[in-house]
Amino acid sequence: MDSKEQVTLFEKARKRAVAKKQVYYHFVIFLIGSVFLIVLNTVFNVGEQYGEWFKYAVAIWLFVWIFHFVNVFITHRFFGKEWVQNETAKLMAKHDVKVKELEKKLLKKGVLTSNSPIPSSPYSPKNSIEKKQRTSPPPPPHSKKHITLIAAIGKNGELGKDNELIWHLPNDLKRFKKVTAGHDVIMGRKTFESLGKPLPQRTNIVVTRNTGFHADGCLIAHSLEEALKLSTDQNPYILGGAQIYAQAIKMADVLDLTLVNASLDADAHFPKIDNTIWKETSRENFSADDKHQYNYSFVRMERRN
Repeated sequence: MDSKEQVTLFEKARKRAVAKKQVYYHFVIFLIGSVFLIVLNTVFNVGEQYGEWFKYAVAIWLFVWIFHFVNVFITHRFFGKEWVQNETAKLMAKHDVKVKELEKKLLKKGVLTSNSPIPSSPYSPKNSIEKKQRTSPPPPPHSKKHITLIAAIGKNGELGKDNELIWHLPNDLKRFKKVTAGHDVIMGRKTFESLGKPLPQRTNIVVTRNTGFHADGCLIAHSLEEALKLSTDQNPYILGGAQIYAQAIKMADVLDLTLVNASLDADAHFPKIDNTIWKETSRENFSADDKHQYNYSFVRMERRN
């Protein structure tokens, strides 16, 4: 399976999971809402002049939920885009057969000769492709991805030890979640294993040299370059570890760093930041408190032109 197919399958699975979750939430809201309507009518006597109106409201709502359920689990599953494409292809094939039969009849009657041009149907596959080629605008030129390295590092570039973080900064974790939500996140296998599961609301791409490695809910790449090709996000985030950072910093555009004012024992380090290449563009400083053991800063650095 090539990279494009892998991305397509992943996107289909993600959309199916979101659709199923929405059906579940709709059902929960339906149950709570039904109880609320019953209480309004029977306890607070809202709309009592209309009798037990809640029965009709609940019945209509139930019908809407059933329609939602059928649409997600039956219609989209068995009558989705692929079904439409197959049925269209069958109809076009039948149409071509009828055209050929008509051509034979006209030849027999002498209305057409073997050299007469036969006008093709505007709906034939060949004509559709030619029309698309004539009318479709040229594809936009490939735009360079805006790559961001995001990391929390100590005074000497410390990242972690034994594949674990060496500090706990709740505000940093909250910011990390907010900044990366909705984006593609690229990480090495060890970093992924330290997380334990794919990060939600993000496309997770794991880089590993192990060709047999598999992780549910993730795309697998065997080099950083392949991971960037797999990514459909123009602003992907690199999450580490140290080896991935060392490769990615050469092609990155932004360093989104949490600088921790501490020097701790570590076996993984962020690559050295060359200030002739990188310039600081923003900084937010925070003091230690009961939830944060060390002073820390949110710092953004951008590559110099």
